[in-house]
Amino acid sequence: MARTREVYVYDYAADFGLSALAGTLCARSTLRLDEPVVLDIAEAEAEDDDHRLGADARLLLESPLPDDVLRTVWLAAVRRCFDPAEQGTDTRTWLDAVAELCPPRAPERDPYEVRSLDAARPDVPEEELRKAVAAEIDSAAVGMELRVAVPGIVPALLRVVREADADLGFRLFLRALKAYSVPVDADAYDRLLALGDALAYPPAAVHDGLTVRWRPLDPGRRDFAHRPFGLPALASALRGTDRTYGGTPREHIQRVADDGPGQPPGAYAAVLLDDVWRLLDSALTGEALGLLWRTAAGRPHVLDEEEFDADGRAWLEQVSQVCHAHLAEVDPAYAPFLPPARTDLTEAVLREVREAVHAEAEQVRGVARVLEDVVTAVDPDLGFRLLLQILDTYAVPVGEARRDRYRALAARLGLRGLGGLDGDLGRRR
Repeated sequence: MARTREVYVYDYAADFGLSALAGTLCARSTLRLDEPVVLDIAEAEAEDDDHRLGADARLLLESPLPDDVLRTVWLAAVRRCFDPAEQGTDTRTWLDAVAELCPPRAPERDPYEVRSLDAARPDVPEEELRKAVAAEIDSAAVGMELRVAVPGIVPALLRVVREADADLGFRLFLRALKAYSVPVDADAYDRLLALGDALAYPPAAVHDGLTVRWRPLDPGRRDFAHRPFGLPALASALRGTDRTYGGTPREHIQRVADDGPGQPPGAYAAVLLDDVWRLLDSALTGEALGLLWRTAAGRPHVLDEEEFDADGRAWLEQVSQVCHAHLAEVDPAYAPFLPPARTDLTEAVLREVREAVHAEAEQVRGVARVLEDVVTAVDPDLGFRLLLQILDTYAVPVGEARRDRYRALAARLGLRGLGGLDGDLGRRR
């Protein structure tokens, strides 16, 4: 019978279960951690709606794993900050105490939630998951043996995966990597994220606390999955007059340039600088740059000379300065550069911009000529992303045929996760 898996991302924002308890104890390692204190913490986490904690403990108790394997895995997960043996008990007895404090219970769901979660449940066969997790443990074995001060951790983790539960084994593996700052390369990180995604983990359950050897920054990177990026993201953040409730324009620039969760330091700043640099290096006039920016930000009629973006070129220079400062702080060795523009897609993007001239929104028609210049003389990729931002800003209806062309263009440009492109475009408000 196929296992029914949970949609963890629905109930948790970060790590959960026994691995989350281990992380909490690691964070308290300088404080007193005897058995009563640890059990109090476990009970508090269970009462705070972590129903996986007791379930994880029972999975290990019901497995055939001997106590020395359970102790090895636990010590690695908590960086040896709490050892049941030092409290005069074995690991199974301690896990049994945790299980008693966290009785089996399921969250209360209404019928709509049940139907929605059933439709979203991961469908990963246990044997397939065991092989995938075991492969990642084997891949990290050398680093773990060098850094994890718990002998036998690799074979112990493999036994948890194969003889107890692959899902729990994966989380305890991640926790051991984090506890001992075992570095993983960017390819391994991508695989770990993909495994977490397949199991419906919240992304933070994988990337929070993980030490990653990142690839060199690439301003041409386009595969950001969790939020928009570059100049369209800044335009969205400063849309209309909403900015007055969220800080100064410079603070908004900093937020967009700041590193997203689970991203290489400087990744968002590099792509924002790339967008701005291309426009500043172009022959577009300050007036054209101002019109382009204010239209994308939903501010086409904000013409007060005292406004932060009254001078389009000066505003983009300010964005550039913030990005340079952030990159110098997080990656001093990075030397900004402009990758080649995607001129092979100029005609395809230009056709879409010219079709947008027929939109009912006056603002879209008013900026179409400048968008054409961006596509033909600056960068089709940037022109396409600004087109999507503008259509979304003014809720321009987009038919399915056109939407399909946008998806095809996005795929060729390596784009994903651009909000409106995935279904909301032209259907808001």
